[in-house]
Amino acid sequence: MLGSGILLAAILACLSTMVLMSVWNQKLWKKLPPGPTPLPLIGNYLQLDTGDMYNALMKIGERYGPVFTIHLGIRRVVVLCGYQTVKEALVDQAEEFSGRGQQATFNMLFNDYGVALSNGERAKQMRRFAISTLRDFGMGKRGIEERIQEEAGFLIKTLRGTQGAFVDPTYYLSQTVSNVISSLMFGNRFDYEDKELQCLLKMMMVIHAFSVSPVGQIYDMFYSIMKHFPGPQRKIIKSIRGLEDFIIKKVEQNQRTLDPNSPRDFIDSFLIRMQEEKKKNPNTEFSMKNLVVSVLSLFFAGSETVSFTLHYGFLLLLKHPEVEAKVHEEIDRVIGRNRQPQFEDRHKMPYTEAVIYETQRFASLAPMGVPRQVTKDTRFRGFFLPKGTEVFPMLGSVLNDPKFFPNPRDFNPHHFLDDKGQLKKSDAFIPFSIGKRYCLGEGLAKMELFLFLTTILQNFRFKSPKAPQDITVDPDSLGFTRIVPKYTLGFLPL
Repeated sequence: MLGSGILLAAILACLSTMVLMSVWNQKLWKKLPPGPTPLPLIGNYLQLDTGDMYNALMKIGERYGPVFTIHLGIRRVVVLCGYQTVKEALVDQAEEFSGRGQQATFNMLFNDYGVALSNGERAKQMRRFAISTLRDFGMGKRGIEERIQEEAGFLIKTLRGTQGAFVDPTYYLSQTVSNVISSLMFGNRFDYEDKELQCLLKMMMVIHAFSVSPVGQIYDMFYSIMKHFPGPQRKIIKSIRGLEDFIIKKVEQNQRTLDPNSPRDFIDSFLIRMQEEKKKNPNTEFSMKNLVVSVLSLFFAGSETVSFTLHYGFLLLLKHPEVEAKVHEEIDRVIGRNRQPQFEDRHKMPYTEAVIYETQRFASLAPMGVPRQVTKDTRFRGFFLPKGTEVFPMLGSVLNDPKFFPNPRDFNPHHFLDDKGQLKKSDAFIPFSIGKRYCLGEGLAKMELFLFLTTILQNFRFKSPKAPQDITVDPDSLGFTRIVPKYTLGFLPL
């Protein structure tokens, strides 16, 4: 009897604790921003369009305001809309909003390691190391500019070989841009016909396409359940393993020929630091796993961001031939045809710069931003966000904020030009995000965009199989990232 009484008391104590915790959690979460009422398990799934998640969330924001709560399955997410709201969170309360949130597809890829999606001390150490090392290898300096110019030369030669035929520019741009980041990561470039590079780019495209697809959005919502079942995510896991194997092979090659006194690339620098740190701290963050994932994330981001923007930019120029003509005129006037464009030329080319800015704004590569989470209990605009609350900073809502960009869905370079035709900056122009987790490759991306675009337009004009009025520039997907509509164009030599 005594044993039964003790067991009953223990059960009652556990139940009481669970009830108290449930009540406490309900009170805690009630202090979150308002939002639509979720259903058990599926959350607000029925109110969302997984093929156009960005606009679905913006529509909910019209009812609940610039700060609201959404439930993606069992995940609670606070959504931030508009420049002022995003700036108050990511800049004014930068430390509190500096954590990385969940994104199931990329969590499979990075798994809280490396420089991109890790958190805490690991994220700080990996980010500091990446920034300093990339600078050592010329990022933002003349050294990397020469590499970009060299790669642009290879691209021009390849495009001349198309002889003006209509081609899909996707792989040309992906190969070119990936070679720049490859030279930093691996110390070498790939030939455009290299089977290994082509396989690598295909795997990256498979992962990216899944992450923005309706199925990918559903997987992101119900990751904790779907990861245990067969489905299209299995194909993604295969691609992820392929990418990891590629990086591991590169690391092993570097290990065999490593000279601690003469690092050749990012991998060498990390291996040297890893050797130094392990002598002092066996639990150092400079581990093989963090090396592989850091290289993978930098290579992935460094390849996708610029190639996507150029890809979208070419489509916009086909749609607006008058804009292309003005860029040609500025290139002829400032650079001419007898030398390669240089990054410093941009200071004399406000219209071309405005076209690049407007392309980034209009394209809005990551309209929902990279998910964040608060690093501690946080008060924001009168609401209470418990530590670990996920946050979507809607960068697309900033880049389309009509207070800063009149008629934001119109492609118009004059959004970035003043009355005198000079370049006009805007606080709301944040394609690389803001705050403590802004894109660390911003400087490299700006240089690549200018040099690749001007070099291509110095040598070619664009031709489309469609009339401008028949060209659609709406993206095929509006999730965390976008997919450019498929199109072809001809590169006509000048």
